[in-house]
Amino acid sequence: MITRAFLAACVALAWLAGAGQATAQPALVPPYTGAYQPVGVDEIGWWREMDEEEAILAQSDLVIREETLNGYLRKVLCDTVGSDRCNAVRIYIVRAPFFNASMTANGTMRVFTGLLLRVQNEAELGTVLGHEFGHFENRHILGKFKARRSGTDVLAWAAVLGSLAPSYDVVRTYRNLEFSIYGNLYRYGRDQEREADRLAIAYLNNSALRPQAASQMWDNLMAEAEASARGRGLKKPKFDAIAFAASHPPHAERAGYLAELARPDAVTRDDGAERYRAALAPWLGMFLDDQIKLNDFGASEYLLQALAQGGWTAQLHHARGELYRMRGAPRDLVNAAQFYAEAIALDPAHAEANRGLGLSLLKTGQAGAGQAALQRYLDLKPDASDARLIRMMIPDQGAAQ
Repeated sequence: MITRAFLAACVALAWLAGAGQATAQPALVPPYTGAYQPVGVDEIGWWREMDEEEAILAQSDLVIREETLNGYLRKVLCDTVGSDRCNAVRIYIVRAPFFNASMTANGTMRVFTGLLLRVQNEAELGTVLGHEFGHFENRHILGKFKARRSGTDVLAWAAVLGSLAPSYDVVRTYRNLEFSIYGNLYRYGRDQEREADRLAIAYLNNSALRPQAASQMWDNLMAEAEASARGRGLKKPKFDAIAFAASHPPHAERAGYLAELARPDAVTRDDGAERYRAALAPWLGMFLDDQIKLNDFGASEYLLQALAQGGWTAQLHHARGELYRMRGAPRDLVNAAQFYAEAIALDPAHAEANRGLGLSLLKTGQAGAGQAALQRYLDLKPDASDARLIRMMIPDQGAAQ
């Protein structure tokens, strides 16, 4: 007698075999070829959907369109994956304070500004850009779409068939099938991430950049996560464990195999740190401001300390003052006033540092000094958007209103 459990197992095996066949067949023409056109119903449909999403993204107010920064990211991508590949990519810099980037099947790459704040050099940036390009080159996005569609189709049919003759055994079989399919989907995603990592390190090994930076980037991200957890009073994250629903390998695993795969003879290569700092400099204030507004004290303090390894600047002192003032404990306000004062000592014309200093001093009961700092802020920036509100905090100015 053929049981429902046997039928369900056969269906699951058929789906898994089909998913494997779908991803085992490489594209005859690489997707980064200039005249490449999608092939097959699935890919054509998926590209059309991505084209529609890109049209919306291109009009978004969150996209940073400034030519210099965009051109710089494109250069790093080309230096990493090669000029024969990078021309197929359209990069969109999205103002979002998170470590993230993504790539779609039609050649759209999204790079979040939070990623730009965290990577420290061109080699680290190239690691992420190369990883996302690896997904594109190997058509992972399309393969994942097909696998998910096949899996959910199996579950839908199993649920329908099971409802025709409900029993405890049928429900249990369906749950086991559901668990198996989702587990394989997550594992499938993790395997794709590992493959993209290996492609990224291969790109770096063949470039002029130092590939050892790829592993260092994940070490830095783990240190930031630990700092964030401490700031929130949480337990130290586990970087070597794989959760059932994890879509990516653990950070520690990635740092380990990237270190092993980096060419030993490339350790003395330039990582492009100075060029990266120069390119990021005009945007650093905005990116730091967005990060501080996340209200993640531990992570923000860690990032500021990392950025200050080459020396504290007025901009970094000011950002640190903002971080402490926003947390707002009495001791934080004292520290914030000190950081603002250090920023002003390096740059007396730093208007926002005078504003922060004045607000911090007022909250600690130092009215005279606080009002004087706010007056300097207004003198330096009389057309500030909050000028009217600030004048109300200064007795003579408020009476003039």
